[in-house]
This record gives sequence, C-alpha cells and structure tokens, in this order.
Amino acid sequence: MRLLVTGHCGFIGQNFVKLYHEEHQIVGIDKMGYASDELAAKLCNEHYEIDISRPDFEGVFDSIDDKHGPFDAIVNFAAESHVDNSIKSPSVFIHSNIVGTFNLLEAARKHSIKKFLQIGTDEVYGDLQPGDLPFSNPHEMKPSSPYSASKAAADLLALSYYKTYGMNVVVTRSCNNYGPHQYEEKFIPVIITKALNNQAIPVYGTGLNMREWIYVDDNCEGVMQALIKGRAGTAYNLGSGHEETNINLVKIILSKVGKSDALIEMVSDRKGHDFRYFLNSETSYQELDWKPKTSFSDGIKKTIDYYASKSK
Repeated sequence: MRLLVTGHCGFIGQNFVKLYHEEHQIVGIDKMGYASDELAAKLCNEHYEIDISRPDFEGVFDSIDDKHGPFDAIVNFAAESHVDNSIKSPSVFIHSNIVGTFNLLEAARKHSIKKFLQIGTDEVYGDLQPGDLPFSNPHEMKPSSPYSASKAAADLLALSYYKTYGMNVVVTRSCNNYGPHQYEEKFIPVIITKALNNQAIPVYGTGLNMREWIYVDDNCEGVMQALIKGRAGTAYNLGSGHEETNINLVKIILSKVGKSDALIEMVSDRKGHDFRYFLNSETSYQELDWKPKTSFSDGIKKTIDYYASKSK
C-alpha cells in the first residue's frame, strides 16, 4: 500500500513506521515538535516537516499528492497528547487535534483517498470505577480533559465524513501505550529514568488510579489490521486486558531495577484526573483477527532495558 502517515515521528507513529516501512511505501508528515524523533523520518520513502493544522495545508497536500500519486490511505497519528500540557495550554490541543484532523479529512475527501484511519485514545470515554464493566460502547464519550475532549471531537469529525460523504473512515482507540522510544514526560519513562537516577518518583493522589497498558508494537499491529480489515464507520478498541494501579506499576518497576519504594513521592492529584480506563476489545479481536502478543512482563523488561541503555 501507499500510505500517508502523519505524526510518524511521534511515539506510536514511529513504531508503526519501523514495523511496516519495508512492506509499504510510506510518506511521512510531522511538524517535528519537542517529542518527535528524527530517526523515524529516515525510514520513510519521503519525509515532510509540516504542521497539518496550518491554514495553507490544502495546497501543501496538493503538491505532495502531485509528486507521489494517489495514496491508498491516510493514517493520522498526529496529535498533541500530554494531558498535563492540555490543562495548562488547551488552545494548542484544540488547534492541533481538531483543526489538523479537519484539514486532513478535507484533503482525503478532495483527493478521493480510499481509506482514512484516525488514531484515537481510550481517554475519550471518561473514566470507570473499580468493578465497572469495561468501555464497550464506542458512541458513549465523556472526556474529562482538554486533551481527551479534542480527541473525541476529532473522532466524531472523522466519523461524520463517513456518514456525510461516504468516506471509508475507521477509528482505533487504544489503552495506554508503553515501550522503547517514548518521550520521557510520559509516566512509565518518568518512573524508569527517575528510578535509575535515584530520584523521587511523583505519583498523583492516592496512587490507586488504574490504567490498562499495551506494548506499543501490539497496538501498531492492531492499527494495521484496522487499516486492512476495519469496517467503514467503525471505532475499534485496542486493549491488552492488563491493568495496574499507578502505585503498583511504580512498585513493579522499582523492583525490576532493584530500587527501594522509598523513592515514591505522593503529590497533589491532577485536575480532572480520571480514575480508571479499561476497554472491551472483543469486537477488535474478532473482526480484525488481532490480539496483543506481548506480555506485560516481557514488554516492561524491553522498555526498562531501552532506558537503561540510554542512561549509560
């Protein structure tokens, strides 16, 4: 396939490119923000440093399409994704995640792109309490932060293009990703790097908030299956079934790197902090013929080894 992949230098996007650049022709677009990895750009057939939310994006896309010919699909990983940053500066997230997605959808519509895959997040659903059934209804969204609200809006906008224009739009919503090459502001890299350096590890509130975790390569394989097999107008949950409380996750990593729990520092809770995310991914397992392959134990070891090698 000939793919236009946006946000290909971000964490999930770059791992997607690493997995599939030999099988498919990939043209990448990334605005190269603070969390972008330049190494991923070298794996693409062509790389463009472009912000998809810029006003003149349509003309930019025209020139890319003229050069490379029609794409089989657009895979939109591009997004501002750090919740804390969205609380401090929400306008950046609205502009990038909503306007950027709109610009891509318009380009796809005008150029008759065969498929549009929007990469979403489980955070659009809001939160669960212990004992609640996992999220299964893709239409029930109750986002809590400017980040998750902007992603929910982008999903709805993308799906509206299926309903209104008949565009082949598919959405994936994964649980929390982890693995090598994740930018160090995210929770698991923070835990590992601070533990390795004997620094205090901040944990919000009581530490009992729960998250479902998926190794990034497994998510990328789910994304590819959604690209190949996903039904138009459908949102697919991509979950692993493995969840941990935040405090237990920190203790697991501290144990694996041989550090004391004394490094844990409880801090004031985050505004609008969702308590628990957990996905019902049965539809994806059945329709996409996909299931995660990496155990949490194996995935976290690979992740720790990566950050440990960086610190040497």
